Amino acid sequence: MTMHDDQVDVTTHVVATLIREQFPQWHGRVIRPVASTGTVHAIFRVGDDLSARFPLRPADAGEALEALEREARASAELAQVSRFPVPEPVALGKPGAGYPMPWSVQTWLPGTTAFDADPSGSDAFAEDLAAFVAALRTAGTKGRRFSGENRGGVLAHHDDWMAKCFEESEGLLDVPRLRRMWSRFRELPRTGAEVMSHGDLIPGNVLVAGGRLGGVLDTGGFGPADPALDLVSAWHLLRSGPREVLRRALVRDDLEWERGKAWAFEQAMGLVWYYVESNPAMSAMGRRTLDRLLGSKE
Repeated sequence: MTMHDDQVDVTTHVVATLIREQFPQWHGRVIRPVASTGTVHAIFRVGDDLSARFPLRPADAGEALEALEREARASAELAQVSRFPVPEPVALGKPGAGYPMPWSVQTWLPGTTAFDADPSGSDAFAEDLAAFVAALRTAGTKGRRFSGENRGGVLAHHDDWMAKCFEESEGLLDVPRLRRMWSRFRELPRTGAEVMSHGDLIPGNVLVAGGRLGGVLDTGGFGPADPALDLVSAWHLLRSGPREVLRRALVRDDLEWERGKAWAFEQAMGLVWYYVESNPAMSAMGRRTLDRLLGSKE
């Protein structure tokens, strides 16, 4: 599925060639593409216990390598504090076989994502999710501060992006009502110090087993951010009852809870229009989150 105009094509043949040339110890393992709603990487299983991840959008090779190295360090750090299974970094590959960028190898984590095993009505899952978020917060930022332009910094810094989202969403969503919501959200002050956060707790990054949290994927964004950021999970993943279970377990005050809603809103607005044709599952997830925020859906 092509999701971006500038997307880099990655095939099983390319992956097998890269493995053979750069990691001959894994040559001969079965290479299988992984069907995914993910929008950043093409993912391939390498045998039974590894996965190879290939950035989908072109970037300078040196900058891409630095990003992958940062992600590997972040993933390894998160693994030290999570009691739930998470992928761990194994190796970094180089450009080759027609693929123009570095790529990464991680341990493979079996399970079913929350897209396919909806845990939204499970209080037990909400308790697990709260335990995961609380554990990340205990890691401590070690003096680091939020850096970058993505979610987790200052809400009002996203005004230009939101303006584009509102423009692109005409005909898809109730834009006047959503503009009013953003005008309130963007003004919410932050009072808490930054904490360590996963940063992208959406259904595709969460594994479910028996209605419980079975593991967490895409951990390379682990880092300091607004303490409300991981509260997006309350709206992306949970119905109203379990959502309150998560809130009570994390002991979040009204202001931080509202900021969590604001970050979920910012993310959902971009998902609906950008992926409406290229990734309908992600677009539908954005709509569902907005419905929850608007109170029209549990």
